[in-house]
Amino acid sequence: MLYFKGCVVREKLPGVAQATEKILKKAGVDYTLLGNESCCGSFLMRTGFKDEAEEVMKNNLQDILAANEKTILVSCSGCYNTLKNDYKALFDVELDVIHTSELVKELLVKNKIHVNSTEKTVTYHDPCHLGRHSGIYEEPRDAIKASADLVEMKRNRERSRCCGAGSGVKSAFPELALEVGCRRIQDAEEVGADILVTTCSFCILNLENALEKTKNQGENGSVERVMDLTELILMGMEK
Repeated sequence: MLYFKGCVVREKLPGVAQATEKILKKAGVDYTLLGNESCCGSFLMRTGFKDEAEEVMKNNLQDILAANEKTILVSCSGCYNTLKNDYKALFDVELDVIHTSELVKELLVKNKIHVNSTEKTVTYHDPCHLGRHSGIYEEPRDAIKASADLVEMKRNRERSRCCGAGSGVKSAFPELALEVGCRRIQDAEEVGADILVTTCSFCILNLENALEKTKNQGENGSVERVMDLTELILMGMEK
């Protein structure tokens, strides 16, 4: 298995990669890393730089194929959608891509990992790339239920509110992205969630910024933390 971390996880969310690798090691899963891992090309593609994106993708594809690993594990929903769907459409190549949420559920079903329950109430935010674009809704929820009480926000699954950061919005319109992110934090607080879990690095960054803003404004709601699914699972494994 090749673990493809993704740009945002590598550069801004190392805790997600650390949690993922600890789970893999505890489960006895053999994996490799790309020493020169580059961008999957998602950000360029979503912001309209198609030619540049395709060039980045071609180089990335060469590195992935050279690794000669059957399965590609990804942390980021954007990487998942791009490697699995866009690479197929552009280069007619079928990559065996699996998201960490799918792997975690599989490891739990096969009793490769054991998770202790937390007393915290958790809600799950469906990333656009993993949900609406790729149809993965239940695997993250099944994994969460193994370690916590899951409460659903009113807008969930295919009707989930966007985190506000996708397709370059956070770069071009940061105030709008933050405003949408704050609305999602409010969605989580309306159901009394202590932890807001998601499975996309872009979602994590924007929702963390939104949570910080609400706290700085003196809005002391129920949400304490924004976490990646692997971080929640590892927390239960180490409890």
